[in-house]
Amino acid sequence: MLRRQQAEANLAARKTMVLGAVGLVQMALAQLADSDLVELDPERKAAMVSNLMVVLPGDHAPTPVLNTGTIYT
Repeated sequence: MLRRQQAEANLAARKTMVLGAVGLVQMALAQLADSDLVELDPERKAAMVSNLMVVLPGDHAPTPVLNTGTIYT
């Protein structure tokens, strides 16, 4: 029974983390759109959302990566 309780608690915590991450991503996109700081096309917006959703709810600190090229022309 203890394992089941731990699994349920872990699942609830993950759900809370994901909901928080989704909220942060929504706020970031809204602030970028409102500030006219950058204009993101749908593809770049999707990449940003994907990257943030990988990093924000994760258990470990992200490892910085330096991109040396681009897929955009």
